[in-house]
Formats: sequence, structure tokens, C-alpha cells
Amino acid sequence: MRKFITKNFSFTTLILFTCVSLVYFVVDAIAEPSSKNHSDTLTVGVVGDTGIGERAYHPGFIAVVKALRKHHPDLLLHLGDFVYQPKMFPQTCPERYLSEIRQTLVDPFKYKLFVPGDNDLPPKIDEPKGSGCWEKVDEMDSNFDSYPTSIHEPRAYEGTMIIGNTLITILNTQPWQDPTAWLSPRIKKAKNEGLWTIIALHEPAITTAWYLEKRDTVLKQLTALKPDLVFSGNQHSYERFHQIKEPKQDRSIPFELSKSGDYLKGDGTIFVISGGGGAYFKPFADQQGYKKRIAPKAVFDALATRALMNHFLILKIGQTKLQATTYRVCLEQNTKDKKNPRWKPNKPMWNSIRLECEGQKKGMTAFDTFQIKLKNKTYENN
Repeated sequence: MRKFITKNFSFTTLILFTCVSLVYFVVDAIAEPSSKNHSDTLTVGVVGDTGIGERAYHPGFIAVVKALRKHHPDLLLHLGDFVYQPKMFPQTCPERYLSEIRQTLVDPFKYKLFVPGDNDLPPKIDEPKGSGCWEKVDEMDSNFDSYPTSIHEPRAYEGTMIIGNTLITILNTQPWQDPTAWLSPRIKKAKNEGLWTIIALHEPAITTAWYLEKRDTVLKQLTALKPDLVFSGNQHSYERFHQIKEPKQDRSIPFELSKSGDYLKGDGTIFVISGGGGAYFKPFADQQGYKKRIAPKAVFDALATRALMNHFLILKIGQTKLQATTYRVCLEQNTKDKKNPRWKPNKPMWNSIRLECEGQKKGMTAFDTFQIKLKNKTYENN
């Protein structure tokens, strides 16, 4: 605000200054996430691994963002990896990346929650192309809710927000640290208040794309918290698992199978990997024939569906049910042209790997739907 009080200011000017200050305060208070009523249906857009930068498929990103905006979500949840820049150990984050993020992923949405991805953080030996853009990107999203200081605190870039009828948690996987000590009390309180609980992190706890063994660590820790949904990115594909319960000592994974996509709240946690926001598609390990990274049978058994496609999700979260739709976004009728979003498109493996948009019409289409309902409730009016 411009400084307009001078040595010889008048009483009228002082009153004007006070009124303007109050207006700013009121507007800022209205912008708080808590303004979304608990009884309202909350709409959340979910996207991950968007295609800004030279190492991504920019047309796919633009198509996804345009389609997502048509749903007018209350909140945008981004699962990390905003920028794919080409240089080794870059020293700065170019303003052109930040400007596009601001125009496409920030300004159109009232509330935003962003997850830090490995490509967003500063470069390091095992991630030499990290963009180093995260500090600037992190300034663009909504603030976490504040809590009294306690012994157990979330780390940098971690926290929670209650918006309407939902508690959303952002976790940092760079590196991973068990969040149970600080997060468990918040989730328990949210559940007691009848809120839905969602966790978002970048690297998945479970996946068939490029398997890393996490059943005894991340998967066990997250399922023990018993959230309704866990979203991840990182893998440039789409996967949804059935409701998963805490893995057993023999690493078997109990789960609730539903061919219809209808689940009951409290029967487990649904894990979704959404990395189709514009990054180049990378085949699943079993499609590549890379045995070391093929998921074990227990993981495949719990898998509901998967695909290589540009996509995003829309959540409709009411008091008695949470509905999710995954939208496939196709840019053209036939994507066999090698200039499409394939990772290393000249590799022979692509001759036998199908992209979900092959032979499909251009545009946005519902690909996968699922819902979680409260037990012992009637749902007709919600």
C-alpha cells in the first residue's frame, strides 16, 4: 500500500487510511480456506507432473490445464514436478517458467496446495537437473493452517489445510520421513469431526510403474494413519489401487476389491498415482521388460486400473460421499506419430505399447470413476 501519510496529514486523510486498511484486512480474512462451509460440496482438481520446460510435452500440459479449468474447482492440488528444465546443475530458475506457472496453475484458482517434486528442488548429484524453482513456486500456493507449537512439528514444505469438509495433508518425500508423530493427532481429530482425509506426496508408496520396495516403510506408515485417499505423482502415468489396508509381516497387502469402484469409508485407503499433466509418458517396468523394477504379485493384485495418458482428476466431496472422476485428455485422433509425448520414442519397446488415446477422439473423456460412501447412511440427496 502506498505511503500517503505525510508530516502535515489531515484528519480526513487519516480516516481514509484507516478505512482502506480495514477493507484489506476484511478481504484477506474472507480469502481464508475456512470460508468454505462444512456442508458444501467441495470440488478439488488434482494434477501432477505438468509439462513446463524443455523436457516435457507442452501441448499435453496446455490441453490438460484448459480441460481442468472447465470444472471450476475450489482447490487445485498439484502433486509436484512443475518444471522439467534441460540443464545440468542450473544456477537459477528462469522467470519464464515461473510466469507460466503463475498464469496456468495459480491465478485461475482461488485455493492451491502444491507438493514439492524432485524436479522442483535444487539440483544434487543424483538429481542434476533439479530446477531449483521450488522456493518461488511454494510462495504461490495457499498457506497451511497454523497450529500451536508442539514437540512434534512437520518439516519444511509439509503441513495441513482444512477446507470445507476435508483435511488435506502435504508431505515431502525429498527425503522421506515418517510423519506419524505430528500427523496422526490431526487426522484423528479430523475424523472425529466428520472430515474426509486426503494425503498428497510426490513419490508413491505403491506403484506398478517403477517399483521400489516400500511395504515395510512408507506404505505401512501411511495406511496406519487410515486416510481416505493418498495421491502421488512422479510416475508419468495413471494408476488407481483398491482400498488398501496395512501390509502384513509377510508383505501381503489386504485390500477391498470393488469392480464397480464403490467403496465404504473406513475399509482402507485408496492410493492414486497421477503423473499425466504433461510429462513424457514412461512405460511401466513390465512393459519395458525391466525385471528389477517390476512390482510383485501382491501389488498387482491390489491394482484397479492403470494407463499411459494425459489426465487429471476432479473430486466432488460431500458430507456423505466422496466422488472422483479421472478425465483422459486426448490431443488428436491417433497418437502413433513419433512426435507425441512418448519418453525416448525411438525405442523398439513402443512398437508394442499402447497409449490410451490411440484411436480416440480429441478432447476430454471420463476414464475412471470411483466413490467412497459413509457407512449406514442414505445417499440420495448428496
